[in-house]
Amino acid sequence: MQATDEAPPSSQFHSDADRSANDGPRRAAVYRALSNYKTARDRTGATFTDWKSARAAASTIKHEAVNNLDKYLEQFERNFTARGGKVFWANDSRQARDYILNLAKEKNVKAIVKSKAMTGEEIHLNEALVAEGFGVVESDLGEFIQQLKGEAPYHFVFPCMHLRRDEISDLFNRELGTAKTNSPEELTMIARKVLRRTYIEADMGISGGNFIVADAGMISITENEGNARLTVGVPRIHVALVGIEKVVPRLGDLALLLPMLATAGTGQHLTGYNSMYGGPRQPGENDGPEEFHVVLLDNHRTRLLADPEQRDALHCIRCGACLNVCPIFKNIGGHTYGTTYQGPIGSVITPHFRGLQDWKHLSGASSLCGACTETCPVGIDIHHHLLRNRRNAVTQKPTPLENLMWKAFSFLMRRPRLYSFATKVAPLAAKLHPLVQGTLADPVRVWTDTRDFPEPAAESFRTQFKRHQSTRASQTESTNTTR
Repeated sequence: MQATDEAPPSSQFHSDADRSANDGPRRAAVYRALSNYKTARDRTGATFTDWKSARAAASTIKHEAVNNLDKYLEQFERNFTARGGKVFWANDSRQARDYILNLAKEKNVKAIVKSKAMTGEEIHLNEALVAEGFGVVESDLGEFIQQLKGEAPYHFVFPCMHLRRDEISDLFNRELGTAKTNSPEELTMIARKVLRRTYIEADMGISGGNFIVADAGMISITENEGNARLTVGVPRIHVALVGIEKVVPRLGDLALLLPMLATAGTGQHLTGYNSMYGGPRQPGENDGPEEFHVVLLDNHRTRLLADPEQRDALHCIRCGACLNVCPIFKNIGGHTYGTTYQGPIGSVITPHFRGLQDWKHLSGASSLCGACTETCPVGIDIHHHLLRNRRNAVTQKPTPLENLMWKAFSFLMRRPRLYSFATKVAPLAAKLHPLVQGTLADPVRVWTDTRDFPEPAAESFRTQFKRHQSTRASQTESTNTTR
């Protein structure tokens, strides 16, 4: 769910979070799905000879690529265009949308089929195409379901993981006129029947890309349904919309990255379909598009690249593993984030992509448990980046009340006598707190609205220590007297 124009992103977030957290059945369904994922991932990860070393190697590959982004992207462009492909460098979402729209108009495109591409969600491509009169159909089953519902993906690997079978059945009955069924096979066949005709009728196929391979000049696409292959192979024009950070130096790097993406993303040894595309149909080939365009999307990625402290967030391979282990995501769900990239990694990169002050609240939606960092297959320091976003937001635009509170805290902690006095009156303050809670006189009401105010100790450590020392001294004196 995108934040509305009437409400700022933070207000929309808190409203949606309250509603999602109180939806017990939905939370239970998400918990079950992610528990099954964890079991599969742990089982598959255990088959690696050394998972820790594999993570380090994958991180090194991405570090090399991101820190030499210009070199490898230019190498890709040379190799790709040598086989007849076309590359467009889009600085922002508007340029990317305009290029695809103008291409569709120029080529007299009537119908478009699209496989899963989070970059398409990022630039609101479907909305732009529909507004210009182009029919667009999502070919990924989960994305197709979400498109019928008029919703954004719930999770960027499992787009409709929050829905039950009966809800999907009701949706198909309402939108497609099919009979109700709770059989996953029958539901899949209903979608397949609709989509197969779409591939044949489409003039343009739009895809994303999991990796851009520089030395091969090819796009790597990973999927489990085969829909991307049909999206690429049947229409006469193929457009791949890919973020510039997806580049890797060598074809051989995929020998590690593809199994790690599958393991971290879905708990598989290898995803069902792994395809490489290196240009339009060549002489003597029987299938493939007549034209192949790659749109390399920046859209503020170079803003993040310019930050050496947080640059490694661009290493992300969009496996979704951090979402799957995040206690916040499990409770509030993907739509609550109000942005394309949800969960911990989304909370890191969205403020860079869309503005720190408008989206700083996402970095506060974290328990800082570190599960995201621990599970990331390329070793991104996610939970510390969330802290850095918080720090940067305060540095960029200080909050007067928060500044005052921290100055008061600093003043108190540097004056032992005053601190000692404060610990003595703390029990009295705790008794008075309920009288002012929820009023303007309570500066921490946002925190205490959902948490119990901590009970102060009846006796300070200093007092206990002094009594302990006094008791020991008395015991020593008594022992000496006896002797």
